[in-house]
Amino acid sequence: MSPISRIGVAMTREALLLHTLVELADNLVDDFDVIDVLTVLSDRCVDTLDVAAAGVMLASPAGDLQVVASSNEAMRVLELFQLQADEGPCVDCFNDGGAIVNLELSTTDGRWPRFTPLALAGGFHSVHCLPMRLRGRTIGALNMFRSDRGALEDADVQAAQGLADVATIAILQHQAALNAQALNDQLNFALTSRVLIEQAKGKISEACHVDMVVAFQRLRNHARNHNLGLTELARGVAEGAVNPIALDPLKTRR
Repeated sequence: MSPISRIGVAMTREALLLHTLVELADNLVDDFDVIDVLTVLSDRCVDTLDVAAAGVMLASPAGDLQVVASSNEAMRVLELFQLQADEGPCVDCFNDGGAIVNLELSTTDGRWPRFTPLALAGGFHSVHCLPMRLRGRTIGALNMFRSDRGALEDADVQAAQGLADVATIAILQHQAALNAQALNDQLNFALTSRVLIEQAKGKISEACHVDMVVAFQRLRNHARNHNLGLTELARGVAEGAVNPIALDPLKTRR
């Protein structure tokens, strides 16, 4: 099955990109979930572009990077390692505010001595990292990995930057409506939400005997089916108010 058809309906690449832009733009409203917005961004990069994995790091009010969304568990582990080691493409992209495109990991010449061997061992051979930046302010970075060698086409790079720009606008548009204290509270909430989601994933994984990827899919699927906030539902599961087994099952895709 092609990456594009994984979302349930077969779409052309251009149609899915347009659909994603609309989906991200729909979040330019008073109440939206930052985690969900950036998960859409990560997933759609994999669905529409020539990349094997994607993830997003977002800066906290204090300025330090945090892992907010990942297209799969291997990507999340790599993102966490970048933060722990304080090295890697996403860290450099955020700190410098510039894109890193078509960088072969085998030719980094010791630039990231701890990160590069781990990425190569995970089957990734090239990296592309784009800043989430608007009017001189960088709030995070979009990180993409390819399992194949060779350059990412310019059209894919431009499409990825376009998706990242729309997600950035959605976040900053929402923040602009908040005062300084509320802004910090909202960003802190988004980052601490990740902790609740990881706790919920663990409980779902154990109760339903599924891996962490499927556990997150069930959590997100149930939240959307019942018009619940992702963080709200994760808190319920993590604190025992929601039985993981009672979450809606995933639909079998043909």
